[in-house]
Amino acid sequence: MSGPTRRRFLAGTAALGGTVLGGTALVGGEAAAAEPETAATIPASDARYEDLVLRRTNERFFPRPQYFRLPTTTEQVVRAVNDAMRAGKRVTVRSGGHCYENFVGDGTEVVVDLSAMRQITFDQRRNAFMIEPGASLWEVYQRLYLTWGVTIPGGQCGGVAAGGHIQGGGYGPLSRSLGSVVDYLYAVEVVVVDRSGRARAVVATREPDDENHDLWWAHTGGGGGNFGVVTRYWMRTPGATGSDPSRLLPKPPAVTISTGVGWNWRDITKESFTRLLRNYGEWHERNSAPGSRYASLFSPLLITRKMKGTEPGGFGMVVSMDGTLPDADELLSAYIADVTRAVPGTTTILPVTRRPWLAAVKLGSLSQNDESGMYKGKAAYLRKRFTDAQIETAYEYLTSTDHNNESALLWLLSYGGKVNTVAPDATVLPQRDSIMKVIYTVSWTDPKAEQANLDWIRRWYRAMYEETGGVPAPNGVNDGSYINYPDSDTTDPKWNTSGVPWHALYYKDNYRRLQQVKARWDPRDVFHHVMSIKPPR
Repeated sequence: MSGPTRRRFLAGTAALGGTVLGGTALVGGEAAAAEPETAATIPASDARYEDLVLRRTNERFFPRPQYFRLPTTTEQVVRAVNDAMRAGKRVTVRSGGHCYENFVGDGTEVVVDLSAMRQITFDQRRNAFMIEPGASLWEVYQRLYLTWGVTIPGGQCGGVAAGGHIQGGGYGPLSRSLGSVVDYLYAVEVVVVDRSGRARAVVATREPDDENHDLWWAHTGGGGGNFGVVTRYWMRTPGATGSDPSRLLPKPPAVTISTGVGWNWRDITKESFTRLLRNYGEWHERNSAPGSRYASLFSPLLITRKMKGTEPGGFGMVVSMDGTLPDADELLSAYIADVTRAVPGTTTILPVTRRPWLAAVKLGSLSQNDESGMYKGKAAYLRKRFTDAQIETAYEYLTSTDHNNESALLWLLSYGGKVNTVAPDATVLPQRDSIMKVIYTVSWTDPKAEQANLDWIRRWYRAMYEETGGVPAPNGVNDGSYINYPDSDTTDPKWNTSGVPWHALYYKDNYRRLQQVKARWDPRDVFHHVMSIKPPR
């Protein structure tokens, strides 16, 4: 999810206190005959240019390249990159336009926009599901489920595109029971640039004897904008056999049960806030092991900043889980009782609802049309609950009166479970013993308020991790951060005084291997940004 999406998603919680999906399959690099050989070129003089500038979610950043290229096939991507190479222009790539930082627009001259590449098909030759990078997660879920009865354990926000989500190590409500999205990545097609400056398409698979295996591995959590332009993903459950598509990816639960719990800031004291966050964190410490009875439970706790005045506002927690379990209702009730135990004040609990799985996904899914505003986000993995000192700091910043912008959010999310059954070096995603993720965001609408908001969230984040140099350096509680929630402040010694380089926060010991992949597949460092993999020296 992006910051604005969370803000919109939260609006409903706080109250407690069309796109074509498929087409002709593209198999083995064969393009549909009706496609032109060259992708559309959109320069600044074209009326469509401004629409493409606006096709992003963080209004802090407006990419204004010399021109956009809009390919519909892999061959068109190859030509677009080759054209940029011959002209000596810097090229970046965009799929959904969701990013915390300015990785696409910073100094770029050509943006390859993949929004027209949206096919989702079953590739019989590779015996895997092919997903193009421009397809939104909602399109992926709908197509996979209605056609074959399967899914991938991706994120909640339907407007996020598969392109960046998958290669960054995507996760979502089903990850505790099914694992990370990248645990299902069978193959990836990437347009890379060799040492001579020539672009070509390469397919890399998870097969150990594949000569391109290292390129596949680099896309299992390496993040976007590092090695080339991903034009296709193929997904299949590891170890799955046979040719029946309905057995080659996991099936989601047929029914989802859900409810919401809300609190009013008027009733919340420092003591009750501390008790709530302790309860939430300690519950996840007890119930996040692989195979837990609660593996299907996903429960974001979204805490908005306390508003000034007579109506301080509220915050809430959403709970959902597999409704087909024989004791699902009892498990859900017990969870709510554990989290709310000994928390003073009025607690509002909504009636439990039961919905078919896809309907439940749609209800919580927002499109890019729902997103707007400027924001800054930061994040971390949690191996255990927040310490009492961290909870005290969170309370101080969420209730302080020294900041005028009320659109700030602390978001705790359920994690762990099956994610933690994979070795840290089997994929690039190394955080394989965490039980929660935490996200910090602040958003605003007045461009003049940017610096004040940036300063505020930077101080908050530094205070939360004061004991580890202002960042979530791995220790008994923290385990770094998630590359799909990039924070360029981690590269700045002013805000990262830990002595731990930014890449160790995101990739840990896998960074050196990523550098080796970079040297082989992008030796000219064509694809780069402020937090990209750096070539080895």
